[in-house]
Amino acid sequence: MKPSAPGRPWGLAQVLFLLLAALHTAAAQKNGINIYSLSVDSKVSSRFAHTVVTSRVVNRASVMQEATFQVELPKRAFITNFSMVIGGVTYPGNIKEKAAAQEQYSAAVARGESAGLVKASGRKTEQFQVSVSVAPAAKVTFELVYEELLKRYLGAYELLLKVQPQQLVKHLQMDIHIFEPQGISFLETESTFMTNELADALTVSQNKTKAHIQFKPTLSQQMSPGQQDTVLDGNFIVRYDVHRTVSGGSIQIESGYFVHYFAPEGLPTIPKNVIFVIDKSGSMRGRKIEQTQEALIKILDDLSPNDQFNLVSFSGEAAQWKPLLVPASAENVNQARSYADSIQTQGGTNINDAMLLAVQLLDSANQKELLPEGSVSLIILLTDGDPTMGETNPARIQKNVKEAIDGQYSLFCLGFGFDVSLAFLEKLALDNGGLTRRIYEDSDSTLQLQDFYQEVANPLLTAVTFEYPSNAVEEVSRDNFRLLFKGSEIVVAGKLRDQSPDVLSAKVRGQLGRSDLSSGSVPAMLALEGPSLPLPGLGPSFQHMQNITFQTESRVAEQENEFQNPKYIFHSFMERLWAYLTIQQLLEQMISASDAEKQALETRALSLSLHYSFVTPLTSMVVTKPEGKEWSEVAEKPVETKNKHKNFYLGGPLSRFRTAGDRRSRITAGPSGKTPSDLGRARPQGPLSPPHPHPLMAGKSLLPDMLLESAKTASPPAAVPAAIQAPAVILMLPRQSVARLCVDIKHSQGPMNLLSDPDQGIEVTAQYETEKARFSWIEVTFKNPQLQVRAIPEHVVVTRNRRNFAYKWKETLFSVIPGVKLTMDKAGLLLFSSPDRVTIGLLPWDGPGEGLRLLLRDTHRFSSRVGGTLGQFYQDVLWGPPAAADDSKRMLRVQGLEYSATRLLKLDYQEGSPGTEISCWSVEL
Repeated sequence: MKPSAPGRPWGLAQVLFLLLAALHTAAAQKNGINIYSLSVDSKVSSRFAHTVVTSRVVNRASVMQEATFQVELPKRAFITNFSMVIGGVTYPGNIKEKAAAQEQYSAAVARGESAGLVKASGRKTEQFQVSVSVAPAAKVTFELVYEELLKRYLGAYELLLKVQPQQLVKHLQMDIHIFEPQGISFLETESTFMTNELADALTVSQNKTKAHIQFKPTLSQQMSPGQQDTVLDGNFIVRYDVHRTVSGGSIQIESGYFVHYFAPEGLPTIPKNVIFVIDKSGSMRGRKIEQTQEALIKILDDLSPNDQFNLVSFSGEAAQWKPLLVPASAENVNQARSYADSIQTQGGTNINDAMLLAVQLLDSANQKELLPEGSVSLIILLTDGDPTMGETNPARIQKNVKEAIDGQYSLFCLGFGFDVSLAFLEKLALDNGGLTRRIYEDSDSTLQLQDFYQEVANPLLTAVTFEYPSNAVEEVSRDNFRLLFKGSEIVVAGKLRDQSPDVLSAKVRGQLGRSDLSSGSVPAMLALEGPSLPLPGLGPSFQHMQNITFQTESRVAEQENEFQNPKYIFHSFMERLWAYLTIQQLLEQMISASDAEKQALETRALSLSLHYSFVTPLTSMVVTKPEGKEWSEVAEKPVETKNKHKNFYLGGPLSRFRTAGDRRSRITAGPSGKTPSDLGRARPQGPLSPPHPHPLMAGKSLLPDMLLESAKTASPPAAVPAAIQAPAVILMLPRQSVARLCVDIKHSQGPMNLLSDPDQGIEVTAQYETEKARFSWIEVTFKNPQLQVRAIPEHVVVTRNRRNFAYKWKETLFSVIPGVKLTMDKAGLLLFSSPDRVTIGLLPWDGPGEGLRLLLRDTHRFSSRVGGTLGQFYQDVLWGPPAAADDSKRMLRVQGLEYSATRLLKLDYQEGSPGTEISCWSVEL
């Protein structure tokens, strides 16, 4: 694979889900349906992704069989076309208004079928599925097309492909063409099924503005070792960044339409006043409240010293932590951490009173002018259920909160699990300039909460408006926004008038906090205007903002020429981008609109959906099967009902097919072997003793048989040989008289600095539990690229650019980031490697002496400045001779300290369980 070009870590990334068709392997083998070709072609042009998934199958059986085509696509994507070609005849999908499709829908229900082809299938995806009968030797071609405008999330755009063909495919190919006129600054790939061998099928090429990623495995590369099954089962991800100018804006033009991307660089963060409103009702009991507390404590640690905050907890009643907002000083944060940790769950859910109390706290501080000048105020609500106490009518709660906030503050809502109505929270947030996220009940719920906070943690601008010459543009999408956050991007699109000027100019106006306007804090080419006029409806803290204007222009003819390469774009993509963005914004506006406004918004959104053939919540796709025109099926966009997704599914029972969700596996604990005893010693000289089987190492303990025999003879039980343990750490020592050193940690208080090397840009810290003889966590930090990895017994968390990625142990991973490669195999061995760095490994060892383990390879690359509890042993080590009385003991001296070393039998954990017995000089720290 060609290395990706170097660049800033993560500055901007884009998200797309390209998901391959899936056919069940066992079913295919039994019924003779064979996929002989499977392709995905995705063109990402200026953030707009057009994806075509094509599957070709043949019935090799002697009787008619059923073939099923299944694709997962992003929830934000719109299906634009589907067709089946059978016997040379094309059966297309026709997109109609839902009312017009009701007849086909009702007929399908009358036949006893679930009338729909699309269902929600995961956190971020929907599943499209259709089945058709295939005659013997007949071939069928399925083709699905969908489009999506990629949204910037925490500075990251991702292109995620779910690769699950579930059988060997003779011709399997993925092609991703990316074109970004702003220039691609970095590109990286990640996979949960890739191996070093399979990586040969992946090629990545890139120049200044274009990238091509191709994955084309042969049949032998797809095959599992020793089996006829495919190894292709998991995620394939592409991430990339684009260059930005100081003005923060890029206007791009194609076929008479324009798009304006705005994400300014180098702006200081506006101080914020934040109220956390936490549900502590009885339904939050157990893991929910524990994860909420863990996340809240981490979020409190991330507050800036310039921020102010308070906490409101509620069940049947609401209570505040402090009478007023307090600065985020170390003392106040520590007190808040203790308060958060002490929250107890009980009672019902009184959302109305909790929200009004939060607003009252901000109102009081505003009236007393206690909030910092030029700050913004946010309310973050976390709840797991619908209101059950106090005011319980959702519409009245929404009305009460909107009237209380009165446009002064922004409200963000988090719905924990599926017992809360997301529609209720969405309107509550959108009415008050915020947004809503669902927090899924899973082991990574804490990380989901932290990531949500990071989305809104760093406001950069308020009152952002876009201005264009009225004689140049028309039909412009939404052009005013309450807040811009770090890591996000505002997108505006529109149509050029017929007689528009040769140069399209734009002004973006916004407001900065005055406290941020120290010398040199604002780019020189931007215009600061002052002083600000009073802002209607905003509190005193907003009245001390400084106006700022960003100016951008684009030459129409030059921009039109940019998009001439058909390999990287598709026809009139910017017009479709404009339509997609406009429809999404209209659907969002409908949530908080009045009944009178809603009808006009719906009419326009429906008209655009039909004109551009988008399957949206207002339209349906009717698919006619070859069985006859009366045999039609309906594909609709899944929507949220009160407490769950409204799912549509077509065909037989889902159990006939493998669900195409994330591949996750948990650690299976092996025998611990924690029998208190002395460790066996090896002969200090001569060849090593041959490995001898041990009851626990062999996976079967002799202890029950021995106890049974003991009971029969009524004699004292025989002594059981001690389990040979794996040491806490094995250090490979190049260029020393002793090539390997085993380290056991017997004394540890608090986090340990295991090793640090400033020249390598690596630091490893850990917490060791001496009573359990294991690491509770290990953390690896890289300076370039900026990357942090935290391992705990349950999973690994990789953090880049304030965003967290959680991986279960033994979930295969292959990630190539500029400067470092991350790989994890099915044994759980996670390695971080690069050509000029020490290789660091982490492993969930489940053999005797179970727990997290650290591995170090290529240790000759450590610099002379390496240090730390373990790093010291890579300095000059002086070994003394074996003791005269006991040649299994000797002394070693390093950096003025002396350690006693004993030669013992240990288990080498570095290749995974069950480990290999070795003789190793061992020290205790």
